[in-house]
Amino acid sequence: MNNKTVDSISVEDILSHSVWEFSKREPFLIEPVKRTPCTTLAGRIVGTQVVLADGDKVWALIGNIDLEKPHLTEHFITLSVFSNNQWFHLARYHDYDWGDQGPEQLSEFLGKPIGDIFPISYDIRAILKAESSVAYGKIEKEPREKLSREAIIALAVP
Repeated sequence: MNNKTVDSISVEDILSHSVWEFSKREPFLIEPVKRTPCTTLAGRIVGTQVVLADGDKVWALIGNIDLEKPHLTEHFITLSVFSNNQWFHLARYHDYDWGDQGPEQLSEFLGKPIGDIFPISYDIRAILKAESSVAYGKIEKEPREKLSREAIIALAVP
């Protein structure tokens, strides 16, 4: 099996399989999706190169992309960036570890000023069968609108 943890995914793994899904048999493991393009990204992460604000490209894993509900993607999208043989998992503004894994820490991890990092552009249209406005876009330092904790919970658990 090609099951791995998110932290053990390599660039070579991404080049072999750009889409990975969380295993139904083994919690905390992901396995490659062998057939792309995909019609859904539910329970999946995408390995791709993203473009930083300064034009540099870095390898990344992007998750929580809801092809049908762009508003959910804006608040729940996840991003992990690969540099120096390790992953940095960027916390979202509503995550408990925002102070430890937020944009400031990503700036330190990459050795770049925040203005050279955000917004981060991505384009995953090549791995999708379906058209969606969230198949390409930008990840801002913070969303245009920050939701309250109650509103985030309401979005996550309809």
